[in-house]
Amino acid sequence: MNAVRLEILGPFELIRGGRSVAVPVGAQRLLALLAVRSEGIHRRAAAEQLWPECPPIRAAANLRSALCQSRKLGPRTVVVCDGHRLALSPCVAVDHGEVCAAARQLLEEGVRAAPSDLDRLVEDLGRPLLLGWDDEWLILERERWDQMRLYALEGLAQHFLALDRYLAAHQAALAATVVDPYRETAHRIAIEVHAAEGNVACAVKHYLEYRRLLQQELRVSPSQRMTELIRELTTA
Repeated sequence: MNAVRLEILGPFELIRGGRSVAVPVGAQRLLALLAVRSEGIHRRAAAEQLWPECPPIRAAANLRSALCQSRKLGPRTVVVCDGHRLALSPCVAVDHGEVCAAARQLLEEGVRAAPSDLDRLVEDLGRPLLLGWDDEWLILERERWDQMRLYALEGLAQHFLALDRYLAAHQAALAATVVDPYRETAHRIAIEVHAAEGNVACAVKHYLEYRRLLQQELRVSPSQRMTELIRELTTA
């Protein structure tokens, strides 16, 4: 009944015993930082990253306030203090950590080592990190998350395509294009899915839309590999 879960993929939410818990803003920011720094972080570094606009004394006071708020969230401690080092308590499950572990296992060991519910993994990988937050420390964390999920989503799309699971392959590829609209790999997989289904017109349409995006936004063209793929489809 006292199981604690922290969700930071999408909106922030702390769940205890199956129920959402109201968390003050300061504590939210602290818990979110500790959730992505599973190895823990020094108190001073945490204060500096969470309140970069404040003088050190004020940032340290804000951190103490956030720690106090976190102690009032329930009977079990969610933040562990070991000297000057802070970490999330082992009793707290974090969705971001779970999905990252599954994605890393997929990339390093292949699909057989990945979770059995690959469709759920695609859904989880499609979620942004801390939706609506604009904290400076999130810039690098989002970049890491986006790169991880791009490679994982593309790998899943290719896996589904090899199994003739065209809908799942297309959804995984499109999820990757949402993460990075300019990245060609995911667009190429989406075109290959259309081609495998015999939908040449859809493949060409996708190619033209992608080419238009690149020309309008970056003034570049798709690679020769993608252009040749379309040429092969339209001249076959």
